[in-house]
Amino acid sequence: MRISKLLPSVLRKTDTVIPVVRMQGAIMASSSPFRQNLSLAAVAGPLQRAFEMKDAPLVAISINSPGGSPVQSRLIYSRIRELSAEKKKPVAVFVEDVAASGGYMIALAGDEIIADETSIVGSIGVVAATFGFVEAIGKLGVERRVYTAGKNKVTLDPFQPEKKADVDHIKALQKDMHEVFISMVKERRGSKLADDKEIFSGLFWTGREAGQKGLIDGLGHMSAVMKERFGAKTKLRLIQAKRNLLGRPVPSVGVSATGIGSEIAAALPSSLAEAAEERALWARYGL
Repeated sequence: MRISKLLPSVLRKTDTVIPVVRMQGAIMASSSPFRQNLSLAAVAGPLQRAFEMKDAPLVAISINSPGGSPVQSRLIYSRIRELSAEKKKPVAVFVEDVAASGGYMIALAGDEIIADETSIVGSIGVVAATFGFVEAIGKLGVERRVYTAGKNKVTLDPFQPEKKADVDHIKALQKDMHEVFISMVKERRGSKLADDKEIFSGLFWTGREAGQKGLIDGLGHMSAVMKERFGAKTKLRLIQAKRNLLGRPVPSVGVSATGIGSEIAAALPSSLAEAAEERALWARYGL
């Protein structure tokens, strides 16, 4: 028996505390010390601690993501559902600026999804983008030399002319991933979905329109909604990952002090590339 139960009712703590896990950024498995992207490794710890708060009636998740890796999106989604079933706690998802593509896939883990009227929601599709530098390297006098074991090891090589077979292959992969995404939406949203073929076209909408299409359950903000349900004294407790001096979540395997400089130097090029990729993801939704 808890000691608090032995106290007079006037001395007992009656405030409801809601654990909140915030998921912010592009979804990708990043190893850069300069960037904090959204991945299972980044949110696993906070999720575990949030669901272990025994007195909490539910776990609230705040999402602000334009998407990214479908694998990381599904891993995060699956972990939320596993913990919800294991701890027998419902999940309320609140959308900030955007929950699109992989961001919306994660939102599907919620037993309910609530957004602001002006949030961006949807983009249920799959995209791949690359560049072609065939003419550029020719003008620069660069000769491309590639040696492979396996005729398809240079599929979609940006320094070689585009091949129809390569494009057909990537489109087949996208179709398969899109079907998985669609199945997840239908499974989680069920009869709430409107009879609208545009839902799975890759388009995205404001929170108000998303509600009309059945992609979310309502409009509102976390603090107001939680206080309306559990009382004016309800408190939100942000559950965060422990961070190192670089602002990154502490990894399961530590980096020695003597290795920090080399880690930064090695990660700089990938960090710049990730920054450009993330900027492109946000820009797709006008953000």
